[in-house]
Amino acid sequence: MNIDIVHPLDLSDGEVAAWSRLQAARPEWSSPFLSPYWPLALSNAGWPESELGRVAVIRGARREAKGFFAARVQRYTAVPAGSPLCDYQAMVAAPDAIPDPRELVRALGVGRIDLHNCMIDDAAFAPFLKARQESLIIDIAGGFDAYAADRAAAGTDILKDCAKKRRKLEREHGAVRYTPNSRSDEDFDQLIAWKRAQYKTTDQTDLFAAGWPLLLLKNLWREAHDRFGARLHTLHAGDKLVAAHLALTAPGVLHAWFIAHDDAFAKYSPGVVLIADILRWAPGQGVREMDLGPGDYRFKCSLANARRPVGSGFVGRLSPAALVRGAEYRVRGMVERLPLGSACELPGKAMRRLDIIRGLRGG
Repeated sequence: MNIDIVHPLDLSDGEVAAWSRLQAARPEWSSPFLSPYWPLALSNAGWPESELGRVAVIRGARREAKGFFAARVQRYTAVPAGSPLCDYQAMVAAPDAIPDPRELVRALGVGRIDLHNCMIDDAAFAPFLKARQESLIIDIAGGFDAYAADRAAAGTDILKDCAKKRRKLEREHGAVRYTPNSRSDEDFDQLIAWKRAQYKTTDQTDLFAAGWPLLLLKNLWREAHDRFGARLHTLHAGDKLVAAHLALTAPGVLHAWFIAHDDAFAKYSPGVVLIADILRWAPGQGVREMDLGPGDYRFKCSLANARRPVGSGFVGRLSPAALVRGAEYRVRGMVERLPLGSACELPGKAMRRLDIIRGLRGG
């Protein structure tokens, strides 16, 4: 078994097709972040992905492509392709083509590979995961009515509340209009403005300040196709845009990515009302699930009817990069075991924030 490291744009059409076939063979790999089109799209978004993006191609005895792993190769560390905008990570490979991850580290020429939201059942990386959480999933394969009945049986009134708030919004502000594939530049720009204001208000890192994330989103939205892309869903009351949601798409899957609303309409929960509208529309378009990603927010827990375990950690060889990461996880684990309440979460939050900043800067 050999590992070739190539730039995403150097993948042949046959290799892209082989990657797509491998992905389609496992339902848990259906995320658009595990598609070959994710690193290809990143390559057109400028620095750092255009220069540092790489794909490890695992080859069989006859040089056939049997597995793929996308990453951004920085000076000492390989991180998920598109970090920190990437919500899933896995090695998409045939069962008989899973290399020792430490061989992958050597092939990439780094001291370690950072793992973020890596699939727990990833045979290659599972032994190297240090912390675990869950992504929340809305399974709508049986249609909206079956999903709504399931949520009601689970004791949540969130869909009923959405319907009430939608009617109230319409009474007080005019006809409510849902658009499943907005092509409005004004709507897109408003979503970004809302998100940037939200980052500032909540003291989060502004993802768009780095430049390339905004170019990536615009490219994905403008160039979306049936196999991959970003779709803008909007909710208007009268002539006023009240919520917008840019979802990353792959066959059968919507991944909730960037969602925001006008704070003046917050009492109507327009973002959640918009999700409910999307869920009514999506099954008719062949969508099986809407992935809400990790994070136990109340609205996510109420909407989700399935969960997907993921984990974080690293794979390293003897190197300063691996030693530093190992020390970070040891400190984090020690603090998380102490009876300190919410303070136990501080080391993990600090690690994630530093990873976001490093990811945006490409180093």
